[in-house]
Amino acid sequence: MTSTKTQITLHPLASAPPSSPVSNSHSVDTDIERSSSTANSNDSDPYRLRSKIQDAAHIAEMRKRSGGKKQGHVSDFYEQQNEKIEQLLKSIETHAQEGSDEFDANSLKVKIAVRASFLANCILAVLQLYAAISSLSLSFFATAADSVFDPGANFILNWLHKKSKQVDPTKYPVGGARLTTIGNIVYAFAMLTVSVILVAFSIQSLTTHEGGDTLEFHVPSVVAVGVAFVTKFLLFLYCFSIRNASSQVQVLWEDHRNDLFINGLGILTSSAGAKLRWWIDPMGAIIISILIICSWTWTSYVQFDHLAGRAAPVEFNQLVIYKTLTFSKDITQIDSCNAYHSGEKYVVEVDIVMAGDTPLWKTHDTSQDLQDQLETLPMVERAFVHVDYEVSHKPEHRKLV
Repeated sequence: MTSTKTQITLHPLASAPPSSPVSNSHSVDTDIERSSSTANSNDSDPYRLRSKIQDAAHIAEMRKRSGGKKQGHVSDFYEQQNEKIEQLLKSIETHAQEGSDEFDANSLKVKIAVRASFLANCILAVLQLYAAISSLSLSFFATAADSVFDPGANFILNWLHKKSKQVDPTKYPVGGARLTTIGNIVYAFAMLTVSVILVAFSIQSLTTHEGGDTLEFHVPSVVAVGVAFVTKFLLFLYCFSIRNASSQVQVLWEDHRNDLFINGLGILTSSAGAKLRWWIDPMGAIIISILIICSWTWTSYVQFDHLAGRAAPVEFNQLVIYKTLTFSKDITQIDSCNAYHSGEKYVVEVDIVMAGDTPLWKTHDTSQDLQDQLETLPMVERAFVHVDYEVSHKPEHRKLV
């Protein structure tokens, strides 16, 4: 990965302190003007960010008396800025503790979501297979194909999630964080393949149909898919409420959401094919399959993006940079900072600058402690801290062509 020198503004529209941490020499200097308050406040807020926080009552009054969208946007901005400043001013230990507390609080809920989804998907797969085979409706075959894959996907993803925490470090030195991402990609391509086959069968049915203007209306099949729709709706509501607690629940929520559209459309087109015109049923199967293809193509794109090492959001980079700048007075500059996906979580690379005459033991201890602290952040998989004594050299890790 190409390393670039870092220039940062702590927030795009926040008023900067008199001496900004952005340097024209493409490095971040911590030699800035400190506020004249107590030493404790200097240590916790050296860039005086807290002074930029807008009073909640003032924001509420601004929103109340705003006569147009412009004032509303301004108040929204200040609310977001307040939130980001509060995140920056929290200690690394607080971020780590909040992540741990959130994980503990949601642990039981996540287990319920995963196990309930797996059990429901197993039962619904049988129901929807019955609906498809008994009615011979192509729309129901499309919904059944998606449903049959769900239990296998739940099992594989859950197994990979556990396996990723138990990999042999001699075989996988970087850990197993990417296993779940790879599993998502494999499952997505399996769903794409089945959907393409269903499209082919539906086109064949449209071109070779022989019979009346309508198909047979099979009530038990419609009831079976209706039960699946209601069950998926209840699971969707539950997973939606805790979707940010785990990547597993996020995937389940998206799957239940997609199944709602698929099952609902399947009931509609199958019934319309029996009551209105026969071609609505195979056409519905094509539409459902295309929706599945589009959905899993997007999922594949996102997962490939994570596997390829897409950059972390700007807000996360700002957090890492701020915490590094304020970590130790011995850190005089930041030469570069990169954070990027390694599967679901991020790898962080920070190049810091310390005085050339700093003792080796202090250089080592400071950088090691910073690395350990960064790795306690909830979204960080691994962190690497490199130390230098100047910023005039070419960026590291750049291949010469």
